[in-house]
Amino acid sequence: MSPLNGGQRTEAVETTAWTPGAACPRFAEVTALVLFGATGDLTRRKLMPAIYSLMADGLLPCGLPILSVGRRVAAREQLLEEFHEAAATRSRRKPLDEALWAAMAEGIHYVRGELDDSATYAAVKEKLEQLDSQAPAPMNRLFYLAVPPHFFRPVIDNLSASGLSGQSFGRHGWPRIVVEKPFGSDLESARELNRQLQMLFSEKQIYRMDHYLGKETVQNLLVLRFANAIFEPLWNHRYISNVQITISETVGLEGRGQYFDRSGMLRDVVQNHMFELLALTAMEPPVSMDADAVRDEKTKVLRSLRPLTEADVAQRTVRARYDAGEVEGQQVPAYLQEPGVAPESQTETYAALRLEVDNWRWAGVPFLLRAGKRLKSRATEIVVRFRPAPHLVFEGQERSIEPNALVLRIQPNEGVSLCFAAKEPGPGLHIQPVPLEFHFADAFKIEPPDAYERLILDSLLGDGTLFARADSIEQSWSLMMPILEAWQAGASPLATYPAGSWGPPEAKALIEPTGDQWQEPGRCLWAAEPES
Repeated sequence: MSPLNGGQRTEAVETTAWTPGAACPRFAEVTALVLFGATGDLTRRKLMPAIYSLMADGLLPCGLPILSVGRRVAAREQLLEEFHEAAATRSRRKPLDEALWAAMAEGIHYVRGELDDSATYAAVKEKLEQLDSQAPAPMNRLFYLAVPPHFFRPVIDNLSASGLSGQSFGRHGWPRIVVEKPFGSDLESARELNRQLQMLFSEKQIYRMDHYLGKETVQNLLVLRFANAIFEPLWNHRYISNVQITISETVGLEGRGQYFDRSGMLRDVVQNHMFELLALTAMEPPVSMDADAVRDEKTKVLRSLRPLTEADVAQRTVRARYDAGEVEGQQVPAYLQEPGVAPESQTETYAALRLEVDNWRWAGVPFLLRAGKRLKSRATEIVVRFRPAPHLVFEGQERSIEPNALVLRIQPNEGVSLCFAAKEPGPGLHIQPVPLEFHFADAFKIEPPDAYERLILDSLLGDGTLFARADSIEQSWSLMMPILEAWQAGASPLATYPAGSWGPPEAKALIEPTGDQWQEPGRCLWAAEPES
């Protein structure tokens, strides 16, 4: 396989799990991970623990060159101390193996500098040239932008000006780039970001990171649908009443007040995470599991979503923000009292939408999306609600028998639950709901890997299946813009809800036309407590 081909998948030669004293597994190609934003929060919380866990599992060479680029830390020794603590306290593989860590630390290098200073990139280039000259084969480069979005342009421009992104750098190893969300703040900025990236990299070399796609249950959704014959015949408008997707958070802003107040829930969660989940749920079977084949089908779903007019926005969307309340036994302040929030803010902390996919499979089936902060419990779920049985023969039991529901729990406690009706033991006919449940932790006796582990490994191997493509990003923003513009014009007044509830009462109006109601996360609908 040509090392110039930055879009093709490469494989590890060995993937045996690490044991103390064992030789490090080796990759078929030598790749340097150039980590911009190495001294930031994302690197400490997610990236470094994920990299360590991959090495502990034998999936990455423990001498992987990691060129860390940042500003806050003064010296490499201090950076290694922070990385060591992050791996020890946050990685999935505990306790920390000090021998493995020592081998990993040998490959960690540090360049201190400003991300908008050309001198920083000159130092990065010099270090990469040194590493390339010492490598047994031409060294590839994976540039990871773990930086705030206002640094995307300076990093991309300097990669170009320094020649680091070119195919002719060093001994002609491939370049790739990983970009964290958000991918723009509107359609125009998303298009501009894509244009900047595509001037330097081919689409197959660009990896747009949405960590939700790395979660085990999200990946398992494709297996559930396309490896089990019992679901696909029912996966259409003839048998499904509605699909509900919920992303509920108990936390508030967690120090992100200034950022969140400029974005809101629609931009921060719905445009990316929720649309990805919707597309995976509604997509047609791909011709193969090739990255573009899967992403083609996801993009078709987004193109099939019916755009909302200004009148539709008033009837099919709800926006709200939280007031003071109690979450998990703790009193929390209202959104307007959070640090970093403007006193006159009209930013939503809750967004709910009723959308329709205009194709033969899903005609007339509403897709109901809701996402919010400071809600009753933390959960991300996809709920497929089936139509009622066409004829009930159990006299007096009609009201107690609710339609079946297939629940995919993405977080926490990843798993799948099929809710169905069964007779309660004993005389008489008393029908009760019964969940048929599958939990990853119980079934496989292992802790599921963190989403970043899978996505970092895939970006190094050149597998783009779980990464967003330019056309899908722009299509999702095309669908968002009429809603954002209508909200700004006052088409959907900003409602309120108490922290610790399931959101504003106005959200119930979105689902009432279906004759159904929102399913409370974590349980079957008919076993749920009334929503507050």
